[in-house]
Amino acid sequence: MKQEKKMTGMTLAFIAFSTVWGFGNVLNGFVYFNGIQVIFSWILMFALYFIPYALMVGELGSAFKESGGGVSSWIHSTTGPKLAYYAGWTYWACHITYIASKSSGGLKALSWAVFQNGEKYDSFPTWAVQLVTLVVLLVFCYIASRGLNPLKKLATIAGTSMFVMSILYILMMFAAPVINPNAGFVSMEFTKEALIPTFNWKYFTSLSILVFAVGGCEKISPYVNKVEKPSKNFPKGMILLAIMVVICAILGTIAMGMMFDPAVINESEESFNSYNSNGSYWAFQKLGEYYHVGNAIMIIYAICNAIGQLSTLVISIDAPLRMLLDNEDSREFIPSALLKKNDKGAYVNGIIMVAILSGAIILIQSFGSGAAEVLTQLTKLNSVCMPLRYLWVFFAYIMLRKARDKFNPEYKFVKNQAVAIFFGCWCFALTLASCILKMYDKNHTTFALNVITPIVLIILGLVLPVIANIEKENKKKI
Repeated sequence: MKQEKKMTGMTLAFIAFSTVWGFGNVLNGFVYFNGIQVIFSWILMFALYFIPYALMVGELGSAFKESGGGVSSWIHSTTGPKLAYYAGWTYWACHITYIASKSSGGLKALSWAVFQNGEKYDSFPTWAVQLVTLVVLLVFCYIASRGLNPLKKLATIAGTSMFVMSILYILMMFAAPVINPNAGFVSMEFTKEALIPTFNWKYFTSLSILVFAVGGCEKISPYVNKVEKPSKNFPKGMILLAIMVVICAILGTIAMGMMFDPAVINESEESFNSYNSNGSYWAFQKLGEYYHVGNAIMIIYAICNAIGQLSTLVISIDAPLRMLLDNEDSREFIPSALLKKNDKGAYVNGIIMVAILSGAIILIQSFGSGAAEVLTQLTKLNSVCMPLRYLWVFFAYIMLRKARDKFNPEYKFVKNQAVAIFFGCWCFALTLASCILKMYDKNHTTFALNVITPIVLIILGLVLPVIANIEKENKKKI
C-alpha cells in the first residue's frame, strides 16, 4: 500500500494562512483602532492569543486524529454527549448573525460593482434595503433546501481570488508612491506617541474585533497528522503562519494608512459607519486612481466579494446545520421536527429556523438610520457572537490536559501541565471578556442586538433538549 505523502510545516502554514486571514481584517483593525495604532494591538494579539490558540488546536487535532477535527467530537471525547451538543449548537447559532451579514454584504458588493460608489446604496431607505436583504436570504434558504450547492466551488474560487487581491493590494500600494509620487498620500508618523494606543473603554470594548479576526484556526486541525514529524513541524508551521499574518496585518495597515486619515474616519459616527461599510471598496478604488486604471480594480474586487459573500451564504445556511443535526451523539437532544429531511436530503425545518432567526435580525435593522449603520451593527454583532464558539476549543483543551492519562497526542503544545492549563484558561477568559465588553454600545439598537441575540440563541439551545426529552417521555407512555 502506497504511503501517504506528508506535508511540510511551510505547506501547512500557507494552507492555514488562506483560511484564517482576509482583507476585511485589515480594514476592521484600521477603522476600530485609530489607524496605524492597531499595529501594536496586532502584535500583542498574535503573541498572547493567536500562537497559543493555534498550538492548542494542534494538540487537540493530534489527540483526536480519527474525529476529523470537529470541536463537538473533542468535547464528546473529553466530557460527554450533552456538552458536545451545546458545542455543536453554539457553532451553528453563531452563524445566525453571520448569515444576516452575508446577505447585507452581498448586496453592498453588488451595488459597488454596478453603481461604482457607496453613496447610492447608502441613500436608499433602510426599510427598502432590509426588505431586499430579507428576500435575498429567503431565496438562498430555498436554494439550500433544494440541495443545490453549485456555489460551493464558486466560494472557493472567490475566496482564493480575494486572498490574492489582499496580497496584491499591499504590493501595489507600496509601489504606488514610486509610480505616482504626486497622488497625495497621507503622511504617517512612526513615533511612540503615534503607535501606542490609548487604553480606554473604547479600546477594550473593541478587542473582540481582533479576536474575531484571528479566530477559526480549528479548521486546520485535520491537517495536524498529515504533517511530517508533527511534534516538530506543526509548531514551526504555526509560528510561520503567525509571522506571515502579522506581517500582512502590519504592511496592510501601513498601506491603508497611506490612503486614509484616522481623524477623518473618527470625526463623526456617520463618517465611521461609512468607512466601516465602504472602506475596502474605497481602498481598491484609490488604488485604481494611483495606477490610472479608473475603477477597474475596484470592480474586480466588488465582483469577487459579491460572489464570495453570496456563495458563502448558501454554505453557512447548510453546512453548520448539517454539522449539528448529522451528529448522532447530538440527536438525542434535538426535537424530531428539526431532524426532518426533504427529498433532496436537506433539513427543511432547520433551514426554516435559520430563515426566521436571521430574518428577525434583518427586520429589526430596518428601523436603523441608514444602510451603512446596518453593516456597522452586523460587524459588531458578529464580533460578539462568532468568537463564542472558540470558547469550546479552549474548554476542550483544558479537559484534554486534565485527562492526560487517557489521551496521548503525538504533538503537545507544552509539556508542563500547569502552563498548558494556564494558557487554556487565559485564552478562554480573554475571549469571553472581549465578547461581553463588546456588547456595550452607545447606539441603543446595536446595544440591544448585541445583548438580546446571544441570550435568545442560548435560551433556544437550552429549550430544545427539554422538548426532545418531553417527546421521549410521551413515546414511552404510548
